[in-house]
Amino acid sequence: MFVVALLQPVAALLVSAADKTPKDEDVKAGWTALVVFLLLIAAVVVLAFSFVKQLRKAQAAKDAGVYGDDEPADVDEPENHSAS
Repeated sequence: MFVVALLQPVAALLVSAADKTPKDEDVKAGWTALVVFLLLIAAVVVLAFSFVKQLRKAQAAKDAGVYGDDEPADVDEPENHSAS
């Protein structure tokens, strides 16, 4: 118990001495952060355009009947016996 009581203030002193938190006036956003932010915005824009392009291609393929959505109505669906 004596050792814990002795080491606790020493540990608190070491932590306070090692804590090198900068002051508010020392912290500022740099050019690197701005460049990274702009690159992320550009990546989102490129992905959005690519996504819209893929959606248009998929819709054109669906309209052309590539996916087999235009099957005749008299085709019987296979029965699902796994639910019984």
